Amino acid sequence: MTTQENNTPETTTRTPATARSILKRGAIVAGAATLSIGLMAGLADNFLNTHGAANAQPVQLSGVQQTQLPAFADVVERVKPAVVSVRVKAKVVASADDESGPAGIEGLPPGHPLERFLRRFGEEGMGPRGPQQRPRLQLSQGSGFFISQDGYVVTNNHVVANAAEVQLVTDAGKTLSAKVIGTDPRTDLALLKVNESGNYPFVQLASGKPRIGEWVLAVGNPFGLGGTVTAGIVSAQGRDIGSGPYDDFLQIDAAVNRGNSGGPTFNQKGEVIGVNTAIYSPSGGNVGIAFAIPAATVQSVVEQLKEHGSVARGFIGVQIQPVTAEVADAIGLKDAKGALIAEAQANGPAAKAGLRRGDTILAVNGEKIADARELSKKIATFAPGSKASLTIWRDGKEREVTFEVGRQPAA
Repeated sequence: MTTQENNTPETTTRTPATARSILKRGAIVAGAATLSIGLMAGLADNFLNTHGAANAQPVQLSGVQQTQLPAFADVVERVKPAVVSVRVKAKVVASADDESGPAGIEGLPPGHPLERFLRRFGEEGMGPRGPQQRPRLQLSQGSGFFISQDGYVVTNNHVVANAAEVQLVTDAGKTLSAKVIGTDPRTDLALLKVNESGNYPFVQLASGKPRIGEWVLAVGNPFGLGGTVTAGIVSAQGRDIGSGPYDDFLQIDAAVNRGNSGGPTFNQKGEVIGVNTAIYSPSGGNVGIAFAIPAATVQSVVEQLKEHGSVARGFIGVQIQPVTAEVADAIGLKDAKGALIAEAQANGPAAKAGLRRGDTILAVNGEKIADARELSKKIATFAPGSKASLTIWRDGKEREVTFEVGRQPAA
């Protein structure tokens, strides 16, 4: 028995709660953190020509207007052909004395007797053990969807990371080879392109944010089953789950599980409102809390991946800390808002513009910022090399400072 291509795991939808708080990372809130600012551009692709909302029908019951649950069948029939299962052979390097053993023990908790048995069983067929590192191929699975007729596909970066070979399986069962056009680890997005030319069914990215409580539909490849449809609502917006500096996730309660990574969540018009990327689950299974990258982020990142193969983000070069009520009182600010500079990196854009320790950034191009996270989003709209104006608080007065946005180092 080998471990190169058999009994290997699905790429799982990430579970961030095991490492830190699902909503806030206390260490970053309490202390200084490096702020790296990003640029997002817009995506301009062809979209679906027809939209058929699954409209709910009001019903009168005991004098109170009720609403029937929507029917999703028409939406599913239209969008499901555009969703694909993503199969990846990824290059990994495993040590001969790696205690993890062969992969493919999907869903078993650490220490489970069957897990130990399978580990030992796999090791028996691996030949002599030694300290050397040896490359092998690991199979993983996820989901994705066509965004253009000529075969561009969106998925998660963690689905195709280190990919040696990528195959897409369509809803009709056809297998297509594809290549990775570009990836963006910071937003966990990737863009693929089918190698075979053709006219592929595709879906539209929604132009606006969904409302909390709005019905949504998730389609994907959970546990390798493929073509699975689940429904729920948008539970929350703007979630920061601690996965990176640009967290701005939609929270949905449609069932999303391992293998749904990279799959779309649709509104009732059949538009993609988000890309499923993470779940909150102590066990690794669905508990009704899933997170999707908003369509606006997908749109801007994919445009850059399509054009450049990577995402260029701006860089301001400061370490910052929150403005607490005590800090605001000490420096004479009326409101505890903004981002306090703990350090300006030597020769960075901020230092070159004269920013220094103790300055508090209050606004970007005249738009006020509440905290470091919002500052990151504001600066993210500017391209490296462009000029931006900052309103800062120094020595009890507001000042205007202009700086040239730098280019953020690669992830």
